[in-house]
Amino acid sequence: MKDLDWDDLRFFLAVAAAGSLSAAARELAVNTTTVLRRIGNLEAALEARLFERLRSGYTLTQDGTRLLQSLEPVDTSLSSLQRDFQADSGAYGGVVRLSASDVVAGGLIGPAVPNFLKTAPDITLDIITDPSLSGPGGAPRVMNVLRDVDIALRLARPTHGDMLARKLCDVAYGVYATPGYQAKFGPINSAGDLTGHQVVAFSEEERPLGPVWWLSRAEKNAKVVMRASSVATRLNAILGGEAVAALPCFIAHQQTALVQLVGPELVGNLELWLLTRADLARLGHVRTVMDFLIQQVGEQTPALAGRDM
Repeated sequence: MKDLDWDDLRFFLAVAAAGSLSAAARELAVNTTTVLRRIGNLEAALEARLFERLRSGYTLTQDGTRLLQSLEPVDTSLSSLQRDFQADSGAYGGVVRLSASDVVAGGLIGPAVPNFLKTAPDITLDIITDPSLSGPGGAPRVMNVLRDVDIALRLARPTHGDMLARKLCDVAYGVYATPGYQAKFGPINSAGDLTGHQVVAFSEEERPLGPVWWLSRAEKNAKVVMRASSVATRLNAILGGEAVAALPCFIAHQQTALVQLVGPELVGNLELWLLTRADLARLGHVRTVMDFLIQQVGEQTPALAGRDM
């Protein structure tokens, strides 16, 4: 039996998180051959196959999942060591990594940056628009949703993971189109029926929450001309006047070229949650960003709830 090299576990965690050799290699600043060799060494030492090699990437086997579950508490403890010392130092500067969807990052956080710079000039925001962390889609591969970020703004309540979670507000959705489309195709006569309409729909990969569930039922008698998980893509696709789409009200209401055909009282909403870990929340610069996000969302609640028309 080959001796276990503890450093190989670091490579295992990177592949489990990234889902591919190339992405893990970039994260670890090595080449893919090194990652493959280290995973091979670990599998030989444990006498177990840890990954299934698929076209879509590397997926954990049953043994791999068992190893990940064993390593998660250790990895969390080790990664928090530096943060514990930083927390004791009382530092209020540095980089805070924030994960958010494109609509939240672009429509909510981006416009608030000037005010943030005035209140926290020593903090740099590093915003990652990763749908696997911040959207309403499926759960990420690694159990801890906050493994590589300090704070996440997620449009769905987390269902697992050791983290602090706070609901900030509801993000209302409506169905929108151009006035020209409305004149050409007529109004939506039934709240749950888009018969005769052309629709830019949600991606089929998205979980059936709120507006996703509503539209999946309403679109059955419509012509789906395109599907997209990106809010910006759906919005731009309907500006030509040939389709309708479900959009967050606070984004759609900024577009003078759009009119609301069905309101949020029928289409529904998604919940906006702020996530972090207890050890991260103790850091001064992370706490500062959390407080700012809570304040910003509070000030924008009427718009986010679709009450700013």
